[in-house]
Amino acid sequence: MTQITVELGDRSYPIVVEPAALEQAAHYLKEFAANQRLFVLTDDHVGAHLLPQLQQAFSGNAIELVVKSLPAGEASKSWDQLEMVTDWLLAEGAERSDTLVALGGGVIGDLTGFAAAIVKRGCNFVQIPTSLLAQVDSSVGGKTAINSSVGKNLIGSFNQPRFVLIDPLVLNSLPDRELRAGYAEVVKYGLINNADFFAWCEANSEQLLRRDPKALSEAIVHSVRAKALIVGEDEKELSGRRALLNLGHTFGHALEAETGFSDRLVHGEAVAAGMALAFRYSVRRGHCDPADAERVAVHLKKAGLPYDLSSASVAASGQRLVEHMMHDKKMSGGTLPFLLANGIGQTFLAKDVDLEDVAAFLDESN
Repeated sequence: MTQITVELGDRSYPIVVEPAALEQAAHYLKEFAANQRLFVLTDDHVGAHLLPQLQQAFSGNAIELVVKSLPAGEASKSWDQLEMVTDWLLAEGAERSDTLVALGGGVIGDLTGFAAAIVKRGCNFVQIPTSLLAQVDSSVGGKTAINSSVGKNLIGSFNQPRFVLIDPLVLNSLPDRELRAGYAEVVKYGLINNADFFAWCEANSEQLLRRDPKALSEAIVHSVRAKALIVGEDEKELSGRRALLNLGHTFGHALEAETGFSDRLVHGEAVAAGMALAFRYSVRRGHCDPADAERVAVHLKKAGLPYDLSSASVAASGQRLVEHMMHDKKMSGGTLPFLLANGIGQTFLAKDVDLEDVAAFLDESN
């Protein structure tokens, strides 16, 4: 068992990474069960595989699990589903002292965290992330949101969980595509500020994608430690330090918008293509050695991830993709910061990017 703390003063919270932790969920979560109950949000896919295990963990226990299952997929990060969840909580008599449990991937985690932030002006929530992407990224740090017709994650709040319980063994039921998509976020931690970890990824990706327990646990622990440290230093991206975690996301969110936030291109795949594009654009601007950009693309391709517009099945014009970027929540004063790189492990925030040049670059990349 590994325990990592997100240091946020009186809002600090632990993250436990432990194989078979789901079987011990009652032990870890009982302190959060006000009124001897927990409100569990999951989705149809995760619920079918893992909800019985969670319920078994609480069998013979006086704590009641009040469960709501949502449709699986990005479409559930919507006003309609948020309204349904909050109405359900209120109808069930949820109080501010109650705790919501997110049993699922990033969609369920985001929706649960946002609902917890607004129901009766705030109640508690804990995360049990069930995808690799959620375990290494979205379950940690308190970013919660739903999507808008205009763009991704534009409506939300910072709301830190009370506790995060990560069980690497639940990934055994994760579809291969979702595992690869989550792996993109693992690679990101090497690319932003740790070249040695990127080299580790190059050496261990095959074992990890074969679900080798040791490789998975090592990747999860490293990633969580890296994110916890950054969040502790810059919770709300005020200093720019946390912005490093957005590597690939400005390009990636535009690709997701172009594909309708659908299963045509899931989030981790879009981030993978976005990171490769960010490195290639860094070469264009003279920041990065072409060999580094090629190394990134080769590794993502080897992992079965998109590494350019073609492999992401996006054929839109550069101008159309830039129009999607204009709705990015990081827009400020008419300019959009970009995460670029001086090399592997040397990401930086550029605030002088010309979007017309980005459009031209994307047209040349098609």
